[in-house]
Amino acid sequence: MKRVKREKNSRVFAKGYQHGINGHSRNQCPYEDSTIKQQWLSGWREGRTDFWSGLGHSTVLKRASL
Repeated sequence: MKRVKREKNSRVFAKGYQHGINGHSRNQCPYEDSTIKQQWLSGWREGRTDFWSGLGHSTVLKRASL
């Protein structure tokens, strides 16, 4: 099994972060399961915070890959 498949929570968080940093709405969350949705929303919230803080592009790329 690939490593990416096993680390779903970190992938979901990163996808949420990417949506948040790009200014997308949290209503675009594609997940229905409550635990996965919470991970996505946590990433989205961090992304929005960074978006509002005006972080540079290189900093965003580093945080998105975590």
